[in-house]
Amino acid sequence: MVLPKAEEEWGRRASDFLKAEMKKADVTYAELAKRLKKHGLKDETEAGITMKLKRGSFTAIFFLACVAALELEQVVLEEI
Repeated sequence: MVLPKAEEEWGRRASDFLKAEMKKADVTYAELAKRLKKHGLKDETEAGITMKLKRGSFTAIFFLACVAALELEQVVLEEI
């Protein structure tokens, strides 16, 4: 699937944001998968999360669930 440049850029930025927040919180992909299960995303795996963040293509639901799983109180758009 080829995305328009703007969508590709937003995907990359969202992915970079999540990876940076995971690093700050010292959360691995495996740990994030466990946390996402607690937030209702029961099919997420370490490998699946890795691929989503690598390609920068995922749903808003996944992004918001990650924000919740990482226990972020807010997301500032200028930081994405």
